[in-house]
Amino acid sequence: MRVDKFLWCIRYYKTRTIATTACKKGQVKVNEDVVKPSREVYPQDIIEIRKDQINYKLRVNDTPKSRVGAKLVDIYRTDLTPKEQFEAKELLKYSKDYYRKKGAGRPTKKDRRDIDDFTNENE
Repeated sequence: MRVDKFLWCIRYYKTRTIATTACKKGQVKVNEDVVKPSREVYPQDIIEIRKDQINYKLRVNDTPKSRVGAKLVDIYRTDLTPKEQFEAKELLKYSKDYYRKKGAGRPTKKDRRDIDDFTNENE
């Protein structure tokens, strides 16, 4: 089975087009080699995927006939992703938090004054 189709079948990508694009961008490796979307995968292959700033690592157990339900995904792959990858993403999420929610609108008077003070100090 093609690697892009396999990743779509086990629900790592929503569409085959997205899976194909990820392969073309070099975000998918099979046995530590960057692969084209048409590369065949076989049981016991190790697939590495770079998605959402996490490096997923999977072992192929079997190839499905078609797209499978979310509950059946574990039959076809074994997740070898280290837990540190997920913890790093959580830390990144907290580092981006500001005191104001994203999309909260225009700056307040206090924000405006802080910006003015900052720009006046640099002049």
